[in-house]
Amino acid sequence: MTIRVLVADDQAIVRDGLVTVLSLVDDLQVVGEAEDGAAAVAMVAALTPDVVLMDLRMPVLDGAAATGRITAEHPGTAVLVLTTYADDDSILTALAAGARGYLTKDAGRAEIATAIRAVASGQTTFDATVGAMVLARLAAGGTGVGAAAGAGAGTRAAEPSAAAGAPDVRQRFPELTPREADVLTRIAEGRTNPEIAAELFLTVPTVKSYVNQVFAKLGVRSRAEAVARVLR
Repeated sequence: MTIRVLVADDQAIVRDGLVTVLSLVDDLQVVGEAEDGAAAVAMVAALTPDVVLMDLRMPVLDGAAATGRITAEHPGTAVLVLTTYADDDSILTALAAGARGYLTKDAGRAEIATAIRAVASGQTTFDATVGAMVLARLAAGGTGVGAAAGAGAGTRAAEPSAAAGAPDVRQRFPELTPREADVLTRIAEGRTNPEIAAELFLTVPTVKSYVNQVFAKLGVRSRAEAVARVLR
């Protein structure tokens, strides 16, 4: 299946570069380019792409606001943020708006293509900087990101035991059962349903049920929104 992609970035040279890079990937097709967030929203309505590759700092309507509009009005389109910014506020704002993935612009072609495929299939994906931030928040009780400082781009952060983050999740979200807290912890660490099932010795359908229960109790609609709740 060919994945249809809309590129949204206010810098023409960046858009041109992304279009060129993505055109070299067999299963990706760039169907449009938007120079600001408002144009991105309008083009999603007109072109119904599978994925929007979204910059955050853009004129007229910024990327986070555009992401919120797109995810609310076109739930079938996934937003993957690709930006130079990896600070806490940018990450949290993008995830809260409904972005399914977050990459920084030092990502290579293979990493971007893999992330596009992941969000198109309904998964959540982060680069190492964001993943390290999530793990640091879990390990530190959600109070800071100091442990993220040593994580290099393109590598996965060193992972503490998932159970280490679960007690804090249980305290912060007392409405969750211990098992649901375990599942939420692993969602925040970027685990897929099969990975969670393997780690917790559950079946994949059982994990899906727990994920749905977590979403319902937290009032979120996606893994990205759940991760944003953990990071707050």
